Amino acid sequence: MTDPSPPWRIAPLAAEHVHSLAACHIDCWREAYRGLVPDHLLDAFDIDRRAEQWERIRVRYPGSTHVAVVDDHVIGFANAGASRDESPITRTELNALYVRAAWYGTGVAHDLIRAAVTPGTPCSLWVFEKNPRAQAFYRKHGFELDSASRTEAFTPAIEVRMVRGGEG
Repeated sequence: MTDPSPPWRIAPLAAEHVHSLAACHIDCWREAYRGLVPDHLLDAFDIDRRAEQWERIRVRYPGSTHVAVVDDHVIGFANAGASRDESPITRTELNALYVRAAWYGTGVAHDLIRAAVTPGTPCSLWVFEKNPRAQAFYRKHGFELDSASRTEAFTPAIEVRMVRGGEG
């Protein structure tokens, strides 16, 4: 009989995972956004600088980031917290959810989103307009497009907002 448990474990971000998370974050952007985000931006990412940013987030917002770990290597992560929108449509925002391409379709992203935002909790997120794969994933978790869009902060790409539930 085979063990049904996955090869990864989901855990709140700890200091020992920060550097691996930074590498994962950069790799995920390069895997998912090549052709959508200009190459010079993707190629300019620096692991040490990204690790410093994640360490600040870990310390300032404990429990807001969850990582999927296999053999002490981060293969995916999710980050959620208070909405950063000027006029929030929900209190909670899923700020990031990334999984290395080799782990697409394994269920790790499903585990991460459930760890980051309790199922059924009203939540919003921003996703690239030209990322139908991600939009389909979020629909499986109850998110729907609303009419909001914006230009992403440091690329010319357009983001669209997806929302699950509303503030009750």
